[in-house]
Amino acid sequence: MAVAAAALARLAAAFFLVAQCRSLLQAAGDYGMVHVVSEKGGPKGKDYCVLYNPQWAHLPHDLGKALRDWSASTLCSPPDLPAKGFSNQLPLVARGNCTFYEKVRLAQGSGARGLLVVSKEALVPPGGNKTQYDEIGIPVALLSYKDKLDIFKSFGGAVRAALYAPSEPMLDYNMIIIFVMAVGTVALGGYWAGSRDVKKYMKHKRDDGPEKQEDEAVDVTPVMICVFVVMCCCMLVLLYYFYDQLVYAIIGIFCLASSTGLYSCLSPVVQRLPFCKCRVPSNGLPYFHKRPQVRMLLLALFCVAVSVLWGVFRNEDQWAWVLQDALGIAFCLYMLKTIRLPTFKACTLLLMVLFIYDVFFVFITPFLTKSGNSIMVEVATGPSDSATHEKLPMVLKVPRLNSSPLALCDRPFSLLGFGDILVPGLLVAYCHRFDIQVQSSRVYFVACTIAYGIGLLVTFMALALMQRGQPALLYLVPCTLITSFALALWRRELGMFWMGSGFAGALTSTALTNLRLLLQKDLPQSPWAPAPAEGFQPPKDTDVPPSQQPPGEELGRSPTPEEPSLGLSAPAESGTEAPTRESVSPAGHTPEASGQPDTA
Repeated sequence: MAVAAAALARLAAAFFLVAQCRSLLQAAGDYGMVHVVSEKGGPKGKDYCVLYNPQWAHLPHDLGKALRDWSASTLCSPPDLPAKGFSNQLPLVARGNCTFYEKVRLAQGSGARGLLVVSKEALVPPGGNKTQYDEIGIPVALLSYKDKLDIFKSFGGAVRAALYAPSEPMLDYNMIIIFVMAVGTVALGGYWAGSRDVKKYMKHKRDDGPEKQEDEAVDVTPVMICVFVVMCCCMLVLLYYFYDQLVYAIIGIFCLASSTGLYSCLSPVVQRLPFCKCRVPSNGLPYFHKRPQVRMLLLALFCVAVSVLWGVFRNEDQWAWVLQDALGIAFCLYMLKTIRLPTFKACTLLLMVLFIYDVFFVFITPFLTKSGNSIMVEVATGPSDSATHEKLPMVLKVPRLNSSPLALCDRPFSLLGFGDILVPGLLVAYCHRFDIQVQSSRVYFVACTIAYGIGLLVTFMALALMQRGQPALLYLVPCTLITSFALALWRRELGMFWMGSGFAGALTSTALTNLRLLLQKDLPQSPWAPAPAEGFQPPKDTDVPPSQQPPGEELGRSPTPEEPSLGLSAPAESGTEAPTRESVSPAGHTPEASGQPDTA
């Protein structure tokens, strides 16, 4: 029960995290830049974000036509104008209580080439009416008060500035990095999960103690899928209304889950190292009484330290994203190894339900909310009115490589949610397990992985064309499901592919039957064994002791310390001669070497 409870807890945590941000996000806005340099030729110039209304006047698209010079003034009435006016200058004025039209009309009348308004509050587009827009011919933009302080601190009082708005690129180069990370994680996780899970069919099942049992995969049932999707919906709605209260709990869960995932990914590598194999001394502590290896304890401390380091410096945009991506990839690999979809039917149910979930919360919820914003996008990027300004960490994030107003002002990172990796990755892992069961040279695994990459490229194209947040599962689910279904149909394996592990059980039973028939006919006898009877008659009584069971029944059972291993057994102490226990497969090899699944 303890093992089952732990497995269910891991599954709940996985779907709880999957419920969060799973969309690549990008938003268009009227953002521009002001490029500031010192007139004395000091430090290198720097760009700052401004928000402007193109209905006043458009900002130039290049620096060659950009506005020059800089001046500071308050501008709500004619007495605020300097004696010589703002000839060929860019005034920097305080927000004040007057309208934007009053400010920009005075600035334009005194020869200004543009107007910058400093605001201590959230930046909003400077508005007016159609008549005012037609009258004004210079641009007006808002600059944050924090940036104004940084400008004069960095460049001094004598500065030159240029307002400009370069064209936004359709896609940023960082999409290549996100594509490689996502496809690589799905391929590696699916391969690792499939190879690890199929070992129970390829080898004799052994009782390796509680440490091995706790690491076994969790089979997902349809009931569990429905229950956890409902939980996901509830959690997403709670985050939408109580974001500031729940965001720190999500960050804490991510730190714990990612450190566990990092340990799971690095432990096989550390265990192969030829040094530091010593164990802790005997003790009565809850975990240390098993005397774990010192190197595994050091690995655990390292993983916790990396997670804590990210938690402390998570808002350092220069480098913290690297740690977040590394921890996120490790977490995804761990979940792909832990959660297992046993049939293609379960895969289809899970992907279709989450497909509907994703589309609903991205495209339908804007019609249900007062603000008209998508619940998924609001939660994924963090509400604009959040007091904490924290972001949910369940995303891969890469900073934009192109210099653009959008990257500077609103979205400095491109995001891909963990759900867009985990959900299709579970199908890829299932395809790999099925490949090994039917010995299909991993054709299902490769095809599904390629389909995932194509679906991600389609997502990027939709993102560039629509210029709004996209539910990635809208494109990933059809690509992966249709590809897997079509391949199974073409290979005439759809029934076996749909039933999944049920087919593995049928294959195992067939192999065992063939093995018994071969043992009846061709089993070599020990020189000490008596002559066989007319034929091999397996006992009908299921309660026969193990020593009297036919050789085929002992293939799936590991030898106990009191029993000899497979092969020729020694004569008993009483002087009687024991028959041989030599297991032979139909091909003349051991079951493990021939690749036949085991029934145990």
